[in-house]
Amino acid sequence: MKPYILSLLAGILIGVVYYAIGVQSPAPPTIALVGLLGMLAGEQILPLARRMLSGDKPRAAWREAKCGQHMFGSLPGAQVSDAAARDRQSS
Repeated sequence: MKPYILSLLAGILIGVVYYAIGVQSPAPPTIALVGLLGMLAGEQILPLARRMLSGDKPRAAWREAKCGQHMFGSLPGAQVSDAAARDRQSS
């Protein structure tokens, strides 16, 4: 139940921000996509900051926190290369 309540509260906060910047919901496609990108980036801030505070360099922290994979998804052909890598490891 807690995730639903937190999701509702986050939605209310975003509604207040939309009102403050003068955007009606549902937002126009470009604004909505930029907002979604911001949400994805926001989800990665804490894991990235934790890794950097533990001494990782930014590039290593990005890679270890799997930020790129989360934000951009698997690139075409990534599954093939992942399967090939597993085959090489098992050999």
